[in-house]
Amino acid sequence: MSNKNLILALMMITSFIMPFMGASVNIALPQISAEFSIGALTMSWVTMSFLLSTAVFPVPFGKLADQYGRVRIFIIGSLILAAATLACALSTSIGLLITARFVQGLGGAMMFSTNTAIVTSAFPPQERGKAIGLNVTAVYLGLSAAPVLGGFLTQTFGWRSLFYIVLALALFVAITTKLVIRTDWKQEHPQPFDRKGTLLYILSMFAFVYGFSGLPDWTNIFLAFAGILGIIYFVSIEKSSSFPVLDVKLLFNNRLFAFSNLAALINYATTYAITFMLSLYLQYIKGLSPADTGIILVIQPILMAITASLSGRLSDKYSPGLIASTGLGVICLGLGLLLFLDAETSHAYLTVCLVILGTGFGLFSSPNTSAIMGSVEKKDLGIASAMVATMRNTGQMISMGIATLLIHIFIGQAKISPANYDRFMETLPITFSIFIALSLVGIWASLTRNGKRI
Repeated sequence: MSNKNLILALMMITSFIMPFMGASVNIALPQISAEFSIGALTMSWVTMSFLLSTAVFPVPFGKLADQYGRVRIFIIGSLILAAATLACALSTSIGLLITARFVQGLGGAMMFSTNTAIVTSAFPPQERGKAIGLNVTAVYLGLSAAPVLGGFLTQTFGWRSLFYIVLALALFVAITTKLVIRTDWKQEHPQPFDRKGTLLYILSMFAFVYGFSGLPDWTNIFLAFAGILGIIYFVSIEKSSSFPVLDVKLLFNNRLFAFSNLAALINYATTYAITFMLSLYLQYIKGLSPADTGIILVIQPILMAITASLSGRLSDKYSPGLIASTGLGVICLGLGLLLFLDAETSHAYLTVCLVILGTGFGLFSSPNTSAIMGSVEKKDLGIASAMVATMRNTGQMISMGIATLLIHIFIGQAKISPANYDRFMETLPITFSIFIALSLVGIWASLTRNGKRI
């Protein structure tokens, strides 16, 4: 195996770990809820605490990676992830679990912000789409394994077993990367690090994401609004900064980069909470076990994996923008079919919906990521990779925020039980309708960018 292919293999393991952990924990949420006696809103924070930190920290870590070494930041992140994962497995209270999940996300952010940049650095431009396609395919393999393997482990050994699997993989990646990858990619002359801009960015993103996730509480409305104002102020000062943590000129002067990132943000805001909502639907409304729920939900990521590899190769030859836009349209169709879910919906109908959604997402993700990474110079690959991670994780957080907001409105702090199953079912069509509206905006963003391959 050549060095670049070995590097790709290690990054693919990382790309497998993160979605496996997230999706398998979603399957385990009812069991975690029962053990700690928590309501639906608190239960959602087992997922959202991880997403919060992975949304806030990739940009500063991406900048550090460009300056001081992408592989170095990646290895440190792997070790932090491993330590926090062990803490998750040993948690004795819901507070400890949520805190450990946040730290887990911090390590994940260091890995997210460097993974794609390392792959892009290792491969020549004519092979970029293929390599990124394989890396994205590993994401979907993680998503594919999570429902089945995660459901089996949760049902057989309990939810803590999920974290021991991730712990072993994270340690393997950290040790192997240190021993095998002798090359690192960084700027020859590191610039001063923008500490003030970084602090403002972190505080503003934290306020926005945390506040949005807690709507409609008035305190969280204020936090979300303050976060938006802080982000606007951050952009204004970064435009005139000599050494910005985020070169916002890329967003204003690089149309392909800006609109591809916007399309990614909207896509993840549209799709991420689908699995969360369907997992609750299948286990509470349909009465399925975690393992049986996993067998059904695995259909979507399997189609994602198959399609992502193909679309990545196609994006080396044809317009990434056109392929990605087609994917968003297919996602919109799948969401439309989910509007008709009820307690009597057959498994065959849900399977068709998941096949369509998986195909659409696979068509979108690889070409869109390839377009982003191909739109910047080599010196900015770390920050471009960080933006990919930021759009993904912020979009996922927004998606979960929308779902949690509706659960809060219809169910409140109560546990999901037969007494409120009808109110839970009312949240589904509203959630999917909002996602359809977002998909239409995403299609516009994807078609508006310059679709020419770079």
